[in-house]
Amino acid sequence: MFKIVLILLLLLWLVLVNISLAQSLFEKDYFTTEEGDLEITFIGHGTLLLTFQDKVIHVDPWSNLADYRQLPQADIILLTHEHTDHLDAKAIELIKKDDTVILLTEACLEKIKEGVLMKNGDTQVVKDIEIKAVPAYNIQHKRDNGQPFHPKGMGNGYLLKFAELTVYIAGDTENIPEMAELNNIDIAFLPMNLPYTMTPEMVAEAAKIIKPNILYPYHFGNTDTNRIIELLKEEKDIEVRIRKMS
Repeated sequence: MFKIVLILLLLLWLVLVNISLAQSLFEKDYFTTEEGDLEITFIGHGTLLLTFQDKVIHVDPWSNLADYRQLPQADIILLTHEHTDHLDAKAIELIKKDDTVILLTEACLEKIKEGVLMKNGDTQVVKDIEIKAVPAYNIQHKRDNGQPFHPKGMGNGYLLKFAELTVYIAGDTENIPEMAELNNIDIAFLPMNLPYTMTPEMVAEAAKIIKPNILYPYHFGNTDTNRIIELLKEEKDIEVRIRKMS
C-alpha cells in the first residue's frame, strides 16, 4: 500500500513539474490590482493566457504554439474569429472543463457547436469578469477577390475588466474608426502583420487614438518591432513592450 501511495505521489509530482516547465517556456508579465494580481503569459502569435484570482483565461489557443496538455485548464476561452490559427478545436478540447465558458463569434459557433455567442457590442459578466466584444475587421487589406481578410461584423476584439484594470485584446483588425470609442485602456494588444492586420504605422495611429498605458504589439510574425518603438518614441504616456509573440 505504501508503495502505491509513493508511486501516485511521484506521478503527481511529475505532472506538476511538467506543467511548471511548460509554462516557464513563455514570457510573463504581472500587474497588481486592488483585487489581486493579473498574470499575462505570452504564448505567441495571437495567443495569450491570462490568470486572475485563480481564474484561467485562454485567448485563441493554438496547438502549433504550445502543448496544451501541459497548460492549465480554462475557466474562460475567448475566440476572436474562425480562422484556424485562432480557432483550434484540438486545443480547446484539451483545456476545456465541464464548467468552462467559451465566448465566441457566430462563425466560430458554427464550427465547434458550443459556447456563448457574442456579437460586436455585447457584454457578458463571466465568473465575475466583465467582458465586452468590440469590432475587429479590415478596411484596406483584402484578398485577391476583393474581400477583406476579416470582414466587418465577423470578428471580435475583447475588453476585459480586472478590478480597476482594463485590457483590450484587439483580435485581427486594422485601425478602425470604432477604436475612437475606447476609453481608459490600461493594456492594449494590437496586431501588426501584413497583409492580414496592420502595419507598424497603422498600429502607431491606433495607439495614439486608444492611448493605452501599455502597448503590446502581438501577432506580428516577421515584422520589425523596432519600427513601432521608433514611431511611438515621442508618446511618453504609452509604454511599448515587446514580448515573444511572433
